[in-house]
Amino acid sequence: MRHPARLGIALTLALATAGCSTAAGGGSRADGEPAADAVSVTSCGRQVSVAAPPQRTVALDQASTEILLELGLQGRMAGTANLKTKIPAQYEAAYAKVPVIAPKIATSEQLRAATPDFVIAGSADLYTKDRAGTREELDALKVPTFVSAVDCPRQNPAGATPFDLLFSDYENLGTLFGARERADKLAADQRAAVAKAGENAGKVPRGADRPTVVYLYSVFNGMPYVAGKSGLPSEMSRIVGAQNAFDDVDEDWPEVTWEEVAKREPDFLVIGDLSERGRPGDSAAEKRAELARHPVVSKLAAVRDGRILEVPGIELDPSVRSVHALGLLANGMKDLGYVR
Repeated sequence: MRHPARLGIALTLALATAGCSTAAGGGSRADGEPAADAVSVTSCGRQVSVAAPPQRTVALDQASTEILLELGLQGRMAGTANLKTKIPAQYEAAYAKVPVIAPKIATSEQLRAATPDFVIAGSADLYTKDRAGTREELDALKVPTFVSAVDCPRQNPAGATPFDLLFSDYENLGTLFGARERADKLAADQRAAVAKAGENAGKVPRGADRPTVVYLYSVFNGMPYVAGKSGLPSEMSRIVGAQNAFDDVDEDWPEVTWEEVAKREPDFLVIGDLSERGRPGDSAAEKRAELARHPVVSKLAAVRDGRILEVPGIELDPSVRSVHALGLLANGMKDLGYVR
């Protein structure tokens, strides 16, 4: 869930040493391929070109970091930032080799100190003057920038789903880094996982009988944040044959009221567990307790009957891990009896 931060720091980047690599494994290729010619892709409406595969990449958020780690590119990373939850066990060894330039959102000074030759972010709002600097400013310094296609759907093919856009990220990054074989395999494997999760959608009631779901991401100052129309959970719901109860709100994670949650009368709820983030109301246990003690929401049949699924909260935002949450949702709907 994105929370804009005003850091008040002007961009003064002067990357005199950008492009020189001191990272372990710099110059090696993730797939053992020979050096490629200059390549270009389109990222969020802008052409991104590299004369050679990047060697000092900075990832501005956890989702971008984990994609690069999945592609085996840790040796060509000069930094990572904005870790929200614990790195999964399968990435721990690779992640330990990457410098952490900022525990939260990176500033321009922190980015400058890393001397990157490429910058990647999962969302465009990390490229602002009071954060890492705008894409235009970094382009002027000959530092290419990449933004996940999921964050700018209007700049991408009409009808492309969030998962389609996520998989296009893998393929585009594979092109830029000379790691297409590994990127193509990742995209193919996850496409297969999406197809598997949707196998039982035809066995779920349709029309007015289609089960509705509320995704509870966070409870902040006692108020619930739920999945709206533009977030990944709406697409996840469609795949498994459910209906996001807040599909009429055109936001990723809008703040609503508990009374509004009760008014939607969802057939079941999905709780995002963010206990590793450590804020009040983040853990699944805290969210369950809030549902049980609220005078209105506690009366919902879904709450009374325990029709509640838990998934890792970070997997409800687009990332290399999102297909895992999709699988948990599909299996959970079977367990709840919605698959005929």
